[in-house]
Amino acid sequence: MTNHRPWLSAYPEGVPADIDTSQYPSLVHLMEEAFRKHATKSAYSYMGKDFTFAEVEVMSRAFGAYLQSLGLQKNERVAVMMPNVVQYPVVVAGILRAGLILVNVNPLYTARELEHQLKDSGATAIVIIENFAQTLQKCLANTPIRHIVLASMGDRLGLIKGSVVNYVVRSVKKLVPDYELPGAVRFNEALEKGEGRTLTTPALEREDVAVLQYTGGTTGVSKGAILTHGNVIANVLQSEAWNEPAMKEIPPGQQPTSVCALPLYHIFAFTVNMMLGMRNGSKNILLPNPRDLQGVLGELAKHTFHSFPAVNTLFNGLLNHPDFDKVNWHNLKVSIGGGMAVQSAVAERWLAKTGCPICEGYGLSETSPSASCNPVTNKAFTGTVGLPLPSTWMKCADDEGHEVPVGETGEILIKGPQVMAGYWQRPDETARAMTADSYFRSGDIGVMDERGYFRIVDRKKDMILVSGFNVFPNELEDVVAAMPGVLECAAVGVPDDRSGEAIKLVIVRKDEALSEEDVRAYAAEHLTAYKRPRHIEFRSELPKTPVGKILRRELRDKADK
Repeated sequence: MTNHRPWLSAYPEGVPADIDTSQYPSLVHLMEEAFRKHATKSAYSYMGKDFTFAEVEVMSRAFGAYLQSLGLQKNERVAVMMPNVVQYPVVVAGILRAGLILVNVNPLYTARELEHQLKDSGATAIVIIENFAQTLQKCLANTPIRHIVLASMGDRLGLIKGSVVNYVVRSVKKLVPDYELPGAVRFNEALEKGEGRTLTTPALEREDVAVLQYTGGTTGVSKGAILTHGNVIANVLQSEAWNEPAMKEIPPGQQPTSVCALPLYHIFAFTVNMMLGMRNGSKNILLPNPRDLQGVLGELAKHTFHSFPAVNTLFNGLLNHPDFDKVNWHNLKVSIGGGMAVQSAVAERWLAKTGCPICEGYGLSETSPSASCNPVTNKAFTGTVGLPLPSTWMKCADDEGHEVPVGETGEILIKGPQVMAGYWQRPDETARAMTADSYFRSGDIGVMDERGYFRIVDRKKDMILVSGFNVFPNELEDVVAAMPGVLECAAVGVPDDRSGEAIKLVIVRKDEALSEEDVRAYAAEHLTAYKRPRHIEFRSELPKTPVGKILRRELRDKADK
């Protein structure tokens, strides 16, 4: 291992080179400290109602006791399939306090995808919001699930408001397709059953498994990254240390408040919203549907907030919404961009309109997720994914695993206390992903400069080969996204008899007058010949994961047919 960490000299003042991961034996210890320390503070704001840390403690204790009353033993897996509703953090705290393993499930999964994850994880219980109960019904017979807890949007909002919310969701918006799940227990009923029981938290250590976080499947079959209690604790402490230079600017007396627009079942929000929020006593503003931009802005207009983790597509969508200026952005101290590349045009507009720069970070499900980030003290967009976080080692390596010189491209390898224990029940995949000296092979191609800043050039699999030249879609998309009239774009390679692959550019227009000729002229001015798109297609929207990451694979698959 290289003993030299060039990036340390670029760290902002006060950010440590390393963090002390021994502060907590488990996430349960971290959460229970938060419940004691911040008891009277609001932990979550959900649909106009605030829930204190003490209330979350009581509900999670009851839920954990309920799970134990079903006979669930330490290390059994419990799947959770919910958007950002208040039941999510309650259920997760209950699962972990009962010594069980959380399996985060994307609520927008199809029955086929859900079946794969339930079978692969061996989950015996699931907590699911009724909106997606029909999906579970379709695959239930083929899964090991024995216990179902059904939540609804209005469960914890009080009798009157909760009933109104549920009526609107079910009968007005018709967001709950018909389903039949005999034997399912309602969430409120499960809490009532657990209230009179004792929760017994088994002995837990940092090496114990906390979460099975399934990789997005953007590169093939979805695999469960095994994240231990120690992995997530490390990443919480790393993120806290990294954000501290900005967060200490919050005026005394104001509770740190985060916008929770990214789904909590995604590891980014799980770590930097829920778990870091526990650690530092923050309030999280839960936004169940970040695609409803008007609803998001309407909710944010009611709050003072300081931290906003998001993806480029959300920052961009909000900037282009007419209600953007109805929100007071001036208390914002940290905007973290992750999940996909942040585009310079979006970052420049965000800084101009909010006064708070987007600090682009980088990570994967396998790294809990944060591995690197731009300093929160930066004011200008760097176009990089920043510096490795405290206690993190990163390098670019060739196909044999040898480190390449500074300035040369190679696969990014990551080592640190946040790196997963392996893939669930896939020793072969784990062996492929890890080097002999415990570095994780990210599958991303990057380059490190002399100061230790890393830039992602692209994913290995997304690279387009045009007549022997490597074309990296991120670079092309960044250029085209800055063109007036372009709302979003994505570049993929499609088979071509002459050049092996040709570039196809898919654009969502901001201005309907934008033509193919305009795009070609712009590309000719800004891109070398082999990087220019051969095919241009206009669409009303791009296929995305629920987190907002553009699915290039889908665009490629459609082009192949």
